[in-house]
Amino acid sequence: MLTRAVTVAGQSREHGNHPFGAVLADSAGRERLSAENTVVTGSDATGHAETNLVRLASAAYSVDELAGMTLYTSTEPCAMCSGAIYWSGIGAVVYALSEEELYAMTGADANNPTLVMPCRTVFAAGRRPISVAGPFDLASAREVHAGFWKP
Repeated sequence: MLTRAVTVAGQSREHGNHPFGAVLADSAGRERLSAENTVVTGSDATGHAETNLVRLASAAYSVDELAGMTLYTSTEPCAMCSGAIYWSGIGAVVYALSEEELYAMTGADANNPTLVMPCRTVFAAGRRPISVAGPFDLASAREVHAGFWKP
């Protein structure tokens, strides 16, 4: 499912957006939803892949259902996305590229004014546990960013 999230990130880039993608899977590992980043085409700074997915998931599933689902993402969720994931009730997050590694790639690019804050730090501030796995070393998760950012 993680490679699928990276594929969605590539589609996001092809559609003129930042190269991020997210997929929601149920407890049996079946894909239920996917979302691309839409920051550029949607003129919305909050249009990250994960927040877009959370909006779709919250409309389609109950909090109880979301608790048993996993959000797979091409890159570690930023602080904003982590907050959205927390509030949605999604039970687990799996990511490929770490926020720290992304920051090393983007440098001072104004299109990614990231907060270098691990999602685990955001989740730990909450009152309900969220399982987190990552980063996972997928070359494709780095390659989808190649030549995109101007550090």
